[in-house]
Amino acid sequence: MAAPVPPLRTLTAAAWRDGRFAPASRVVPEEVPIAFSYGGTTHAVMMATPADLEDFAYGFSLAEGIIATASDVLAIDIIEAGDGLDVQVMLAEPEADALTARRRRMAGPVGCGLCGIESIEQATRAVPQVPESALAFAPHDIEAAVTALSAAQAMNRESRAVHGAGFYRPGTGLLAAREDVGRHNALDKLTGAVLRGGANGADGMVVVTSRLSVEMVQKTASLGTTILAAISAPTALAIRTAEAAGITLVGIVRGDEFEIFTRPDRITTTGDRHVA
Repeated sequence: MAAPVPPLRTLTAAAWRDGRFAPASRVVPEEVPIAFSYGGTTHAVMMATPADLEDFAYGFSLAEGIIATASDVLAIDIIEAGDGLDVQVMLAEPEADALTARRRRMAGPVGCGLCGIESIEQATRAVPQVPESALAFAPHDIEAAVTALSAAQAMNRESRAVHGAGFYRPGTGLLAAREDVGRHNALDKLTGAVLRGGANGADGMVVVTSRLSVEMVQKTASLGTTILAAISAPTALAIRTAEAAGITLVGIVRGDEFEIFTRPDRITTTGDRHVA
């Protein structure tokens, strides 16, 4: 196991304030190449914050369709690799064989969630229908989820430079939160945390601090979660994809105000806050 790389660093800066330059310090997030290797072969390289890398490996593997459950991963080893880190994942034999059959190599920048795709069809691929659930949320649950995620973002409080993703369950609160310089990475890390923690993705809501692009909908669908909420607006493709997958898409959450773009039936103002 490689020595941990600090996810945050304090650096000096020259600040222009009150009409003059003055020395200052600034906490900034680290960003390093993170390789995911399966069976000794690199499958993907992502630029990411070097924190919660085991969660990242599980979540990325689920979103990529490499695994279906946490038990498909036998072991994870993180080693130094030049200026980055290599997350080596050992898969159970059926999953390893399936990956070998469709092996590809891809590399992507931090802002990209569809890096390494091989065709236009893959970029706009259909996502599976999320399981139908009796789970519903009251409007104040949406506000509570966003507020709880903000409070859980320790790295962002220091740096103001990372995205967050959280899993919120009505009646329980925020079960997990993860952060990264990349919004897709933060969601993959959250997915891994939920998967490893044994929670059912259909029992809660995913809330993110970023815009709702189609990749965020696709990753939420891979977790089987029926509600995705964000502080920003969705793209048109994200709305169409959420509609096809049966996901409730909530955007532009500002305090107790928000907009629902798909499946508004899961946000209820009746006395039944939720059905577990």
